[in-house]
Amino acid sequence: MATERTAEVTWKGSLMEGSGSIDRVGSEAFGPLDITWASRAEPESSGRTSPEELIAAAHASCFSMSLSHGLAQAGAPPSQLQTSATVTFVPGTGITKIALRVRGDVPGLDDAGFCEAAETAKENCPVSKALASVPEITLDASLA
Repeated sequence: MATERTAEVTWKGSLMEGSGSIDRVGSEAFGPLDITWASRAEPESSGRTSPEELIAAAHASCFSMSLSHGLAQAGAPPSQLQTSATVTFVPGTGITKIALRVRGDVPGLDDAGFCEAAETAKENCPVSKALASVPEITLDASLA
């Protein structure tokens, strides 16, 4: 069964001087969140998010779910996965890189098996597939 997710955004003004808000998401899990060009193109600005930060959160969570599922299917469910995603945005170019980093606590699995499962998750999670046009997606995976 297919699912749909929604988000509502309001933007006022031009790109450089304007500002906006992610007003709400369908799940009501968060919102409103402030967004501006500065929050996107300058070092992290307090209290405002960016599309790239939200992509990083989506990619890290999707990858973690995919890896957890793959490990469980292989008979080695993880006790814990700690995943981060760093999205690099270059104004005028776009998203140029995503760096995934995962540390796992997986009883009964060696580092090589974990790295293989992590690589499979990186290639096959739905968000990775949606971001396939990003020039570089790296993975740093190891057991904790």
